[in-house]
Amino acid sequence: MTTDLVERAWAAIDADRLRNLTLRMVSTPSPTGDEAALARLLTGHLASVGLEAAYQEIDERQGNAVGRLRGDGTGADLLLYAPIDTLSVGTEDEDVPQVGDALRPDMRPEGVRDGDRVIGLGASNPKGHAACVVEAASAVAAAGLPLRGSLLVGLGAGGMPTNSRPGATRANTGQGNGCSFMLEQGVWADHAILAKPGWAVAHEEVGLCWFTVRVNGTFNYVGSRQRLPYRNAIVDAARLIGELERWFPEYTARNTGGLVAPQGHVGSVRGGWERTAAFNPAVCEFTVDLRTSPRTTPADAARQFGEGIRAALDRLGDVSASWEMVLAIPGSHTDPDSWIVRSCVRAWERATGRPHTLDEAARTTSGATDGNILRNRGIPTARIGMPRLLGTDGSEVDFPMGMNSVSMTNMLRLTRLLVTAAVDACTRERSELGGVA
Repeated sequence: MTTDLVERAWAAIDADRLRNLTLRMVSTPSPTGDEAALARLLTGHLASVGLEAAYQEIDERQGNAVGRLRGDGTGADLLLYAPIDTLSVGTEDEDVPQVGDALRPDMRPEGVRDGDRVIGLGASNPKGHAACVVEAASAVAAAGLPLRGSLLVGLGAGGMPTNSRPGATRANTGQGNGCSFMLEQGVWADHAILAKPGWAVAHEEVGLCWFTVRVNGTFNYVGSRQRLPYRNAIVDAARLIGELERWFPEYTARNTGGLVAPQGHVGSVRGGWERTAAFNPAVCEFTVDLRTSPRTTPADAARQFGEGIRAALDRLGDVSASWEMVLAIPGSHTDPDSWIVRSCVRAWERATGRPHTLDEAARTTSGATDGNILRNRGIPTARIGMPRLLGTDGSEVDFPMGMNSVSMTNMLRLTRLLVTAAVDACTRERSELGGVA
């Protein structure tokens, strides 16, 4: 790695620009399906720091931002990628009570500076990580380095594991649709680095399969349960859910390996009329998210789930239920000896001053990202992000605060790492990269 080129690019990192961009991003709402405003803002920012920039429209409400810093064509192209959408919306109408009884300040799309931190909806995941991608490319551009391969920036809509929100005109606004659209429209590279949480270089991650389970009962009235056949589908669904909760750890143990420990849980339950409690429904449905190893196909995951639910029904004896798989995104794997993974490991070691090691948390992940879209389309991809945020007492903050609060110290560390990897990748001839992959 050319030390002087890295140091030139490091010197061009602008902490104020990074912080201000993060604040602007957080204060620009971008729930899944409505990222257009943020993508346009980022397109303008990329152009202002010297990249060729383009807004990539998906529909009137959703789009990607793309940037390019061209090399001379003798090297390999690198894509720095991050999604830009938030799962929750930041309004009481859509978020409460799912996120709690009320919206905390960190759950609102209002960026606030608090000492070393920026707080607001998505401040860390995904917006802080996306801001680091942008600032890394900005620093490389400002340093005026002699690039052989082109450096691309992809800031994608629809990265959250969600289907469309109410009012959407399309069914496919999440689950990596922005990343997929970006690739289909010709934004392609020889290899990629994805910025998402996790202070270790990861070369694989889980996929996910969703299953809808329908539990059968009898439609009845509370005033008639003492004299008519009574089978409450809600009660039986609760019993079946309890059995599946006991099965999920067995599934995890069976499929743990490499860097993943795939988890499962019940994410939603639907049954009965909200307008009246006087009647019990004939059917109660619930949805299961079952994470999958890169070495497990969706078909195999469906077979395992079928075995698990049939065993649960056998134990219960008197519950009637059916199920079907309603979504499948395979897990993905990049060879850990691939050039881009090894380059990121070198960059991590340079940024930290110590050998790269994988702790237990890094070896038992169950989070899925757009890395699956990139890898499954054939682009070798390494994932790297910021360390977990800690509270003043040294303990890890709760899930929403971990998404919605970011440390500038950590952002600068990640930006330096991304700069190092980008310089390493884009200033070499293709022959030096061993076939790139």
